[in-house]
Amino acid sequence: MNLRLLFILLLVFTAFPVQSETGSELKAFKGGSYQQLLSGNQGKPFILVLWSTTCTSCLKDMAIIRSLHEEMPKLKIVMLATDDVSESEEVKSILKANNLTALDNWVFADDDSQRLYYEIDPKWYGELPRAYFFTANHERTGVSGALSKEQFLSRLHSIQP
Repeated sequence: MNLRLLFILLLVFTAFPVQSETGSELKAFKGGSYQQLLSGNQGKPFILVLWSTTCTSCLKDMAIIRSLHEEMPKLKIVMLATDDVSESEEVKSILKANNLTALDNWVFADDDSQRLYYEIDPKWYGELPRAYFFTANHERTGVSGALSKEQFLSRLHSIQP
């Protein structure tokens, strides 16, 4: 095979987000992605939920997040798995099992996860689950630990215009 053709094919296949046969898309979260998230949600309140496939409390929160999405489909919810990109299939499987594939889904794709933690929040050290509630002008409140549906709703009311 021609080296040029091989290079073009490689470029085409690496330019797209990780996607499986389920159609669920995972975006690669690396240095600069946090700013991309903020600019992509300019002027809109949203929630950023950080979770992991190995976090039991995170997995329990999935039902609440699904319920919030069903009740408030216009609310932007961003799911960020702090697992390595090599765990993408497991991440997608959990999202699919919890009917969360329609959300904006990301997975860590940087060898230096500490750098990503710091980029998201210099005061956050990686404890999970973690949720950030952003107002339309991107003032945020970060909360670590599992939240009840009532706690989610209370926080949501504080960010809604």
